[in-house]
Amino acid sequence: MTRKKYTSKFKTKVVLEALKELSSVAELAQKYELAPQQINLWKREFLSKAEDVFESKGKTKREAADEEKDQLLKVIGQLKVENDFLNNALR
Repeated sequence: MTRKKYTSKFKTKVVLEALKELSSVAELAQKYELAPQQINLWKREFLSKAEDVFESKGKTKREAADEEKDQLLKVIGQLKVENDFLNNALR
């Protein structure tokens, strides 16, 4: 027997419906032919990762700034080496 695979879109739909609490988990399980434990598991996963949605934008900007800083430091190092080489060549 193969396991059913559900799309993230389907899981999100079920979880959002469960969070609205218009129907009980048992009713949703029956409606979508799922085990109530499965819905509760998806709900816990969803809620545990909810904070990441708002943090990802800040991290992206921070990561971009770090990459730019690393790139600039690399260029500075290269220019320093070239500058030292030319100073030694003129002596």
